Amino acid sequence: MSLRLGDVAPDFSAETTAGPVNFHEWMGDQWTILFSHPADFTPVCTTELGYTAKLKEEFAKRNAKAIAVSVDSLDSHNGWVKDIEETQNVSMNFPIIADPEKKVATLYGMMHPNESEKFTVRSVFIIAPDKKIKLTITYPASTGRNFDEILRVLDSLQLTANYNVATPVNWNEGEDVVIAPSISDEDAKVKFPKGFKTIKPYLRTTPQPNK
Repeated sequence: MSLRLGDVAPDFSAETTAGPVNFHEWMGDQWTILFSHPADFTPVCTTELGYTAKLKEEFAKRNAKAIAVSVDSLDSHNGWVKDIEETQNVSMNFPIIADPEKKVATLYGMMHPNESEKFTVRSVFIIAPDKKIKLTITYPASTGRNFDEILRVLDSLQLTANYNVATPVNWNEGEDVVIAPSISDEDAKVKFPKGFKTIKPYLRTTPQPNK
């Protein structure tokens, strides 16, 4: 199954380290970061899940939460959690989905085509409260994800969902944004009372409107 931006994220029910979940119900009205890892008791994944646990407050500021998945069993996950907490100096505070039958991995296209049957790529899905997929990123198994970048993209998605702007290259929260070309200069004067700078007719910047 090939999921595209704007598609409704497939719903599912599964066992997790935090108990059984129905995915859409578990999401509620929050933004959700769903990400897969190749296997339990692997070095890169251990660092990733530990760092994600440290970001709980940052996610909460953005009305967001995280949930991980791999095709290992619940017993395996529970054993691995102990290692994550010990080595990364964290308390695990988000669920890991047990997917031994590969139902979730198949729904979301996470299975690695060039590896063994029990191997998921490092997929990331950011899903909005309306249950639609807003971002997908896939990393190779050898490369740890940049969760600071995931936070940055989440900031951009939430900003651009509410204002007629886009975020330019390397944008970070609080920096100037780009006005959508579809907005006339006359309308821009009303919509962006802080003013704007015209670099080219199609390239106009304005201070972040919600700051």
